[in-house]
Amino acid sequence: MDSKRGDDATGKTSDDGDIASVMGFSGFGKKARTFDLDAIFEQTRRTAIERSQHVLEERQKEIEMKEEGESSKSVKPSVQSQREKAASSRVQKSDSSSDSGSDSDSDSELIGPPVPPQHAAQQGDDDDELVGPPLPPGYTGSTAHSDDDDDEEGEAQDDDDDNPVKRIPDTHEITLQHGTKTVSALGLDPSGARLVSGGYDYDVRFWDFAGMDQALQAFRSLQPCECHQIKALQYSITGDVMLVVSGNAQAKVLDRDGFSVMECVKGDQYIVDMANTKGHTAMLNCGCWHPKIKEEFMTCSNDGTVRTWDLNSEKKHKSVFKPRSFQGKKVIPTCCTYSRDGKLIAAGCQDGSIQIWDRNLSVHTKFHCRQAHTPGSDTSCLSFSYDGTMLASRGGDDTLKMWDIRNFRKPVNGVSGLTNYFSMTDCCFSPDDKLLVTGTSVKKDEGNGKLVFFDRISFQRVYEIDVTNASVVRCLWHPKLNQIMVGTGNGLVKVYYDPVKSHRGAKLCVVKSKRKEKHAEALTQDYIITPHALPMFREARQRSTRKQLEKDRLDPKKSHKPEPPVSGPGRGGRVAAHGGTLSSFIVKNIALDKTDDSNPREAILRHAKEASENPYWIAPAYTQTQPEPMFAEESEDEEPDQEPEWKKRKI
Repeated sequence: MDSKRGDDATGKTSDDGDIASVMGFSGFGKKARTFDLDAIFEQTRRTAIERSQHVLEERQKEIEMKEEGESSKSVKPSVQSQREKAASSRVQKSDSSSDSGSDSDSDSELIGPPVPPQHAAQQGDDDDELVGPPLPPGYTGSTAHSDDDDDEEGEAQDDDDDNPVKRIPDTHEITLQHGTKTVSALGLDPSGARLVSGGYDYDVRFWDFAGMDQALQAFRSLQPCECHQIKALQYSITGDVMLVVSGNAQAKVLDRDGFSVMECVKGDQYIVDMANTKGHTAMLNCGCWHPKIKEEFMTCSNDGTVRTWDLNSEKKHKSVFKPRSFQGKKVIPTCCTYSRDGKLIAAGCQDGSIQIWDRNLSVHTKFHCRQAHTPGSDTSCLSFSYDGTMLASRGGDDTLKMWDIRNFRKPVNGVSGLTNYFSMTDCCFSPDDKLLVTGTSVKKDEGNGKLVFFDRISFQRVYEIDVTNASVVRCLWHPKLNQIMVGTGNGLVKVYYDPVKSHRGAKLCVVKSKRKEKHAEALTQDYIITPHALPMFREARQRSTRKQLEKDRLDPKKSHKPEPPVSGPGRGGRVAAHGGTLSSFIVKNIALDKTDDSNPREAILRHAKEASENPYWIAPAYTQTQPEPMFAEESEDEEPDQEPEWKKRKI
């Protein structure tokens, strides 16, 4: 057996040698190296212990020198000094354990990566072991400085959070040119993608932030209510339809592209009781959508009623609320709004009162304040806070007041001196519910209209923005975009934003460069509609301008393509370039004449003899009166380069 095994081994070795020689290398590798791990660990442990002991000794000397210099001050020993003493004792303990050579104390060895400072600071003084290499010499174990920095940063951030003025997005602005007259209505859809503006010029303009470029042009303009001023515009909670309130008696609902969806019915103006007619009979003043029900909206009118409508039922209103004065007489509501939860309906009236109803009980008011504003002044806006407990009212008596719904007898706060010339001047709350914003009115060339910010609790004027040299009528602070939209009395719509605090909106269009105008479109012919023309003369309706331009370019008549030159003898009544026409003769004999007429005088006198002997055109008519021409003769004595006296230039 042994001999056989040896023969096998010898054969295997010979086979390996043959394979190695055939493949061109000397062998199949070397034997793997072996390491004595116990010796390596022991050496590492001793090195770490020596290094930590040396560092601790130096640190102890530095601490003693500091204590001697600060002996006059009583300083409480820091946690780190206690830890250093504990560490030195533990190092000595580890030294003794290493000298004894006991394997049971191997857990106290200083092996491994350093301990993080945060973890080291959290450890107590009663730790039994110190794991890891020594701390660096400059490290004192105190994280007070970094903690102070963090605290300062945190305090600064808290100050920014506590101060709502610093969250006002007014570092940048863009200006949208609606027209030249007052912008009396602004609306922004819930997503903040599309802005709509209306004004005294009867126009409603649509602005798409994602589709606009730096030219800031509206993509659609229309007059949905003909020659009636636009009073209010608002998108529904879903953003698919828009309410248009104008100076007529019928409110309209448009879709996102401006096409009519619904028009409210007009009531019978000869009926005394307005609850018995189907719709408004006088000019509308305001309108808004229900914040929870997407099909319901509300309007108020000069007929003395506030009506709610259902989008699916356009033949009649849903319910009627009739404001009444102290004597029980009819009062005209000038503004109306829903509460944030949609359960309350509030209206500001011309007698200065604010009346609030429960949405389901239309007979008696739930809250009523008779002397909210000066009687006879138009309350221009009512706005509920986001928490639903406060109501802000902008009066036509140049005041702004804050009301608590739970105690509606007197205002919580108020400020006067805010000029108001328009019956639709806005006031609104900031998205964080800490600020109240409104605009001021000015007369022409008498100053700038301002956007004024008040603190909700103290009602102090904390900030203001000079908008333009015209009144500030509408203001809208969108919570998602965190941008402020302002409508002015000179036809401008200004959008204030902050690149850091705001999102999307105006930030999308200011980064897009202006599109180049297509000049070829100006050359296209307008489409003429002829409904009564015969089919053979009727033009097909153009579907695409680009395709029509391509067809016109291929048509030689429409594109005015010049005719190419005729080659050969000629065709179609046209002759070649050297044919028998006058133009070809002139080109061939005169324009292409290569004779050198360097001396024009000689060229003229060359024909003088023939003209005098055989006059044909002009000379016979003037034979009796024409004087004989006399030409100066050149003398042979004069040099050719020397000019005669009469040709010399006079100085």
